[in-house]
Amino acid sequence: MFALIDGNNFYASCERVFQPKLRGKPLVVLSNNDGCAIARSDEAKALGVKMGQPIHDVPPAIRRQLAIRSANFTLYGDMSARVSAILREAAPRIEVYSIDESFLDLTGIGEREAFARELRDRVHRWTGIPNCVGIGATKTLAKLGNHVAKDAVRKPGSYPAQLGGVADLAALSPQALAKVLAATPVGELWGVGSRWSARLRELGIETALQLRDAPRDLVLQRFGVVLARTQRELAGDPCLVLDEVEPDRQQIMVSRSFGQRVEDHQLISEAFATFAVRACEKLRARGLVTSAIGIFANTDHFRAELRQHHPQRTTNLPRATSDTRVVLDTLRRMQRGFLKDGFAYKKAGVWLMDLGRPEQIQPDFFAPSVIGNDKLMSAMDAINRRYGRGTVGLGATGWRVRPQWAMRQAKLSPHFTTSLRDLPRVRC
Repeated sequence: MFALIDGNNFYASCERVFQPKLRGKPLVVLSNNDGCAIARSDEAKALGVKMGQPIHDVPPAIRRQLAIRSANFTLYGDMSARVSAILREAAPRIEVYSIDESFLDLTGIGEREAFARELRDRVHRWTGIPNCVGIGATKTLAKLGNHVAKDAVRKPGSYPAQLGGVADLAALSPQALAKVLAATPVGELWGVGSRWSARLRELGIETALQLRDAPRDLVLQRFGVVLARTQRELAGDPCLVLDEVEPDRQQIMVSRSFGQRVEDHQLISEAFATFAVRACEKLRARGLVTSAIGIFANTDHFRAELRQHHPQRTTNLPRATSDTRVVLDTLRRMQRGFLKDGFAYKKAGVWLMDLGRPEQIQPDFFAPSVIGNDKLMSAMDAINRRYGRGTVGLGATGWRVRPQWAMRQAKLSPHFTTSLRDLPRVRC
């Protein structure tokens, strides 16, 4: 038995926790460089703001009614970690599915709905994040239950009142569950997507109930094993297990769109170094090493009248490593002749490939299979974790200087939970 707990409008809710003046107002959180809406409060949705809509496309009359914030991923990540800590105390097994969603194993819990409602209230009380919980015999049904729980809160009368906030689909009668499935468009199911839903509609399959009852051989033949699993899960047959440990990644990429077009090759080199430092931090946090590096840069493809250049380059390392200095040394050589004079670049990135664990690397009889100073890297990571990212850095990044290529974040809120100077102040 599974439960899915999901923070409602998570990014917007995080902003509201420490800024009460935003509560009840239409709020939109923008993507990198303050481009598009990536989170909307219910009030902003009611005004017609679409997910992914460029903010400049929102009519001025509506835009004047909005409270707008730049994406503050540091705050959102910390709030997500706080929610996860509460869930780990409450449930023996948990899968953190995304920054705002987690699956829980409810096996052995008798009063599932009472447990879920108490947990929902605890998360809201301790973190300020409103949330809903869906319960089902499979992960797909738990995901659907979460959707029902949210709709029952937002649209009173669309579902029975007892499903508001917490929806236990496993407790419904077969007839009641069939009504829920019949009311769910197939495109809203977890993992179906717009392309598959269009193909399913061509076959006359428009609802979750019709997908559940469709011939299994037909679904497997036309759509493959992934959708066949979804169909079986809708019927209550668990096919997806709880992934308590994130599988090792095959690659790690760090890339950014610049706040403005950049022609200075030195500035772009500092951007590459900054991205490499962050990628190596992620690499070490997962206990991995890399054996290959890739870089890319793009000019502004939205400005077709400008000169365009989109170079990309990869190289193998002589030995696997997680040492940032080794990666930066290789990166410096890779950039020779990489960029062209007279071109204004708008985006760049670094990715690490051929990842693996040090003990799994094929050993070399004549040389160490992994190179680098692990103790130095561990010390740097420990200092930055304790005192904040950037406390200790490397000169190649233009360390501690706000670069010209930095993202536009004109509406960035303070880092309320991760910076001493941004701690909220209370006046009694």
